[in-house]
Amino acid sequence: MKRHREDVLIRRPVRVERIPDGSPQDLAAGELAQITQALGSSFTLLVDGQLVRLKGADADAIGKTPPEAVALPDKVELEDVSDLVWQTLKTCYDPEIPVDIVELGLIYRCDIEPLEGGEEVKVWIDLSLTAPGCGMGESIADEVCDKVLALPRVGEITVNMVFDPPWDRSRMSEAAMLALGM
Repeated sequence: MKRHREDVLIRRPVRVERIPDGSPQDLAAGELAQITQALGSSFTLLVDGQLVRLKGADADAIGKTPPEAVALPDKVELEDVSDLVWQTLKTCYDPEIPVDIVELGLIYRCDIEPLEGGEEVKVWIDLSLTAPGCGMGESIADEVCDKVLALPRVGEITVNMVFDPPWDRSRMSEAAMLALGM
């Protein structure tokens, strides 16, 4: 699979996350970078030989516009929430792999239950990683949490990191395998 890389200039100071450990790193205005992946709501950049993840909200720091959110219907009924959650999960990516977390098979459970009062729901998600030691796990879980909690009628969310059963390639969809050249 050939990947297109785009050279960019860091236009303002910005905080990013180092890949694969997730630790914060500050980039200064004037630094050069390459976009290696622009999927979901973040950008993966290569800066001085180090991969970093830039949040979409900071896209202006590299001269880009923030990625668009999932399109929502004007009126969201409780029965629509499950589909919206799954659509939203498909906008979350491992910053090193150009396939969303649903197609990668990283979502082990997604349950939705009405909250008291019946106007909102609670969402429980069990999320795994391609490797238990991946330092980006917390970042991916936070992204899932933020995006799903922003959906209409979602009042609470719990995202659990699980590693049993361990993830393996058999959990990937056929589309994911094709995208990765497997």
